[in-house]
Amino acid sequence: MREDKDLEFLNKCDDKDLETLVHILVYDKDGKKRKSECLSTSESYKQSFPKHGRYCDEIISEIQCYGGNTIANTFRGGKGVTYREILEDVCAKYKVKYESTLSTIAVEDLLLMSIFESSLDNMGDKERKELLENFNKKTTDLSTSAIMSILQVSIRSSGFASYRLSAVVVNAVLKTLTGKGLSFVANQTVMRGISIMSGPIGWSITAGWTAIELAGPAYRVTVPAVMEIIYLRRKSNRPFYKIKRWILHILYFWKN
Repeated sequence: MREDKDLEFLNKCDDKDLETLVHILVYDKDGKKRKSECLSTSESYKQSFPKHGRYCDEIISEIQCYGGNTIANTFRGGKGVTYREILEDVCAKYKVKYESTLSTIAVEDLLLMSIFESSLDNMGDKERKELLENFNKKTTDLSTSAIMSILQVSIRSSGFASYRLSAVVVNAVLKTLTGKGLSFVANQTVMRGISIMSGPIGWSITAGWTAIELAGPAYRVTVPAVMEIIYLRRKSNRPFYKIKRWILHILYFWKN
């Protein structure tokens, strides 16, 4: 495994949170084990599954290895590439423009917004209005540029808005690409947004997925894996999640 600061937060995620990510790495859309996966053959996986947090280093290593092609990995000692390289590769496939000086989370936001924006073309005014209300925003201008401007401001000013957008977009992307959405219990507001966006995002992803799929089987893993990581990062940054994690740590040490 390569040292990867962008994936260190996964070590603090709950087993339930890591469940979807592990599924993406091990199984294809038909529920069959991927021919190229190595995670399920590791001793740590066999001994600890479904306690995914106990073999988080192996999960990170598997992500990194999928990110590099076989020849490149041979010269890297089989360690693959960093998450940042994988993210940039996915952005290139979706033609997302970004500055190299931007933080990883900022580049992730641009990817989310790009997918979101492409889905707006498949939405009518009624859906656009409902969507804005889901983010507690109102405007008479329902143009794509106006909606994007409103959401960009909302995301910059609110961590929950960023989490909400990631849940809405990532759930739709994963359902389209893997047949399996996020493993989570969302509040009613987030669920309404997911319902509104699932169709439009699914259509826009399906339209652009063919070219990515033809680029090679690794993209069938790295694209959904990146999307899941984007969601998990935003979930783990929420204050409620941090408090919950802190309480669980106290209970663990108290019992032991």
